[in-house]
Amino acid sequence: MTKKIDGVIEAVRYKNGQIVLARGYERRGFTYSDRVLFDRKTLLERLQKGMRFSAGTRQIYKASTFTLAKPIQLVKADGREYISTDENATQDELEGVPFF
Repeated sequence: MTKKIDGVIEAVRYKNGQIVLARGYERRGFTYSDRVLFDRKTLLERLQKGMRFSAGTRQIYKASTFTLAKPIQLVKADGREYISTDENATQDELEGVPFF
């Protein structure tokens, strides 16, 4: 059985190649929270703690049911850490996640 994800990111805002804000949902027991805004620092800390996030969208009228896309990971390159869906990232980039 696979480990469940701890959060879903549905939209993102960038500035100079870094995430400024990410909008998503966090797992709260058996269900998910209402929309939550994560700044880059908060999202980075959660990924460093081993929490699992995925890009995706909430299915309309289905409460805590999501259509998941790619997993979001912490990528270390050139002494820096990036939040990305691509393991060869050189900046923060969540592929397929729309801007808000």
